[in-house]
Amino acid sequence: MKKLFVSLALAAIALTAAAQEDPIVMRINGAPVTRSEFEYNYNKNNSEGVIDKKNVEEYTELFVNYKLKVLAALDDHLDTLSSYQKEFRQYRDQQIRPLLVPEGAKEKECRAYYDGMIARLEGKQLLQPAHILIHLTQDATEEQRAAAKVRIDSVYQALKDGADFAELAKQVSQDPGSAARGGMLPWIGPNQVVKEFEDVAYSLEVDQISEPFLMPFGYDIVKLIGKKDLETYEELHDKIMKYLDGQGIENHLAQQVLDSIAGQNEKTIEQILDEKTEEFCAKDNELKYLVQEYHDGLLLFEECNTKVWEPAAKDTLALERYFKQNKKQYAWSEPHYSGMVYYCKNADDVKAVQKLVKKLPQDKWMGVIRETFNKDSIMVRVERRVFKKGDNANVDKLAFKVKEAELKPVKNFPNVGVFGKVLKKGPAQWTDVSNQVVSDYQRFKEDEFVAELRKRYTVEIDEKVLETVNNH
Repeated sequence: MKKLFVSLALAAIALTAAAQEDPIVMRINGAPVTRSEFEYNYNKNNSEGVIDKKNVEEYTELFVNYKLKVLAALDDHLDTLSSYQKEFRQYRDQQIRPLLVPEGAKEKECRAYYDGMIARLEGKQLLQPAHILIHLTQDATEEQRAAAKVRIDSVYQALKDGADFAELAKQVSQDPGSAARGGMLPWIGPNQVVKEFEDVAYSLEVDQISEPFLMPFGYDIVKLIGKKDLETYEELHDKIMKYLDGQGIENHLAQQVLDSIAGQNEKTIEQILDEKTEEFCAKDNELKYLVQEYHDGLLLFEECNTKVWEPAAKDTLALERYFKQNKKQYAWSEPHYSGMVYYCKNADDVKAVQKLVKKLPQDKWMGVIRETFNKDSIMVRVERRVFKKGDNANVDKLAFKVKEAELKPVKNFPNVGVFGKVLKKGPAQWTDVSNQVVSDYQRFKEDEFVAELRKRYTVEIDEKVLETVNNH
């Protein structure tokens, strides 16, 4: 009994010490937030390079709003959606899977890859060839083959007479990739090119030029530019490792570990990753809060997108009403042009376009032009939006009447027209500044949403603990 009492007393002391080391800075509807969690988020969002840095008090308001949105998402059971779980695991596993790779496993793979390179060389050196190719298809006629032979022989004669190999390759080689580089090919080893080419290349000395020879896809002449031994493992280590990383070596090695554990314990890969996440996060606070950041961030986005952002963006009546109520904040200091600039292949279509759209609302212009002028082929190209001076030279010239502006037609569309109206004081309707209005209205509705959440949930902040943030 005495031993039990001592054990319980020691456990209580340990818990008290842990609480003192990482005290509760706030409770959101009763759920505790430790100082270390708050510090992780605060420091990450106020690091070097962040333009709009906040002090602790300013950030506390933002953090509380963040936590309230996450809590609302949990109450809406968004974390049970298969789409959410799939996306969360995808982000989480990017952090967890590499931690499963045994120490030294990547280095072992890197060494094995290098040893494979040595084996594939079969004791030979690496070569860098250049070539001049006269192409022949598999079904080439005898006449075509004879003509190609005559041509390659004339090229070879020119080389024997002193012609520069690289310049001649640029002029006559029918391998476009290498011709632009003077016939130069990458370094090669055994079994990397067709046998006919390899046999000839390995028979040459540096700067030696082969006689013309036939390959499966044409006649060729090869010049050996250089030869070398394979670099040492130390010299190639970083390049090989970069290549293996690009091939997903960590994911491959992690999968081997997961498959082994699954085979021994009859658990699914997802179950193992869930358990490993808990295990690694218990040892590493930085990882724990990063994983939580993925978890909460995805929930917040889904909650706000469903409840606020998407509905606000689709509610055109509310957007129009919001614009009218706040019209002064969208006023312009200089005139804008609301309409379109368009480019026609035929001169007569300039007036025809204006006549066609004259009595239609702007959102109908593109459709009727497409059906009338561009149904079978593109005869009219259109750019419709709100322009200010300097945005488009044609609008400057034709709409704003800027004397020094010059018309700039589009290639194959030499005739330019504009249609719309100059707005001197500000936008006439919310669609003239739709991006800004939608963004502002979404922010307005989000503020309303947060105000409702603050009424729904309790928020308790320990001001004394808050004062110790980054100061303990």
